[in-house]
Amino acid sequence: MALVYQPMMQLSGILFSLLGWVLSCLTTYLPQWKNLNLELNELEIWTMGLWQACVVQEEGGMQCKDFDSFLALPPELRISRILMFFSNGSGLLGLLLSGFGLDCLKIGERQQEQKKRLLLFGGMLVWISGITAIVPVSWVAHSTVQEFWDENIPDIVPRWDFGEALFVGWLAGFCLILGGSLLNCTICSTEVHPSSVHYTVAEQQDQCQRLETEARP
Repeated sequence: MALVYQPMMQLSGILFSLLGWVLSCLTTYLPQWKNLNLELNELEIWTMGLWQACVVQEEGGMQCKDFDSFLALPPELRISRILMFFSNGSGLLGLLLSGFGLDCLKIGERQQEQKKRLLLFGGMLVWISGITAIVPVSWVAHSTVQEFWDENIPDIVPRWDFGEALFVGWLAGFCLILGGSLLNCTICSTEVHPSSVHYTVAEQQDQCQRLETEARP
């Protein structure tokens, strides 16, 4: 049964990792990290991302403007850029290494130890990618909550709220952590590879035939 479940776990880990990586890249470039709905003008919704700020108008569509300077950004957005880039890079590298370590891949069938190491290292990179995707999203969410409930800001001043990109980022981090964990769990199993099983059975059959031959008068 372990020989059947291991490829399924590896395939599930790769699929979850790939989904999480795509969502992580999408989160990096979405401009909806923060939303601002002006009560004085309900037809406009302001959004802010890591790269640009946009205004959504009911009649004129969406207009965006890139940030002029990296240093002018708030600390959470500057660090979030770096962490999201690291998450996307480590996730892509983890997917590539894990792909070469899959049992269903015919390349390197006789080098099972090397394939296990690739799978383990790739799963760890994917898992780290999930953590580094959740950290910036949670940091921006925490700062948004603090600003929203700041008593020093007058009530008439509009306040930023959670954007859709934060929820996409949380989902991306969860998929990456789940995918990396599934890939690492397949290494913990101690089943024997099918090729070695066939070799052992053939060797035992040869030994039995020798004993039968020697036992004959």
